[in-house]
Amino acid sequence: MEFDQECDARNLNCPLPILRCKKSLSAIEAKQILKITATDPGSVKDFQAFCKQTGHELLQMDDEDSIFTFYIKKRAD
Repeated sequence: MEFDQECDARNLNCPLPILRCKKSLSAIEAKQILKITATDPGSVKDFQAFCKQTGHELLQMDDEDSIFTFYIKKRAD
């Protein structure tokens, strides 16, 4: 999937992946896509809840060898 910015949150535990994501989302424009990679298994539920609460769209989530990749589309302001 194409994306506009990438955020590396590997080897970080909750809540740091979400905090890195929030910082990266603030640096991109509305409707752009952020790719986040994380290794914390709890990040799966964290990012699902984060998107539901904030209105950003979780476009895709992949799990390959315990590396979780999320594609989040920033909400239109």
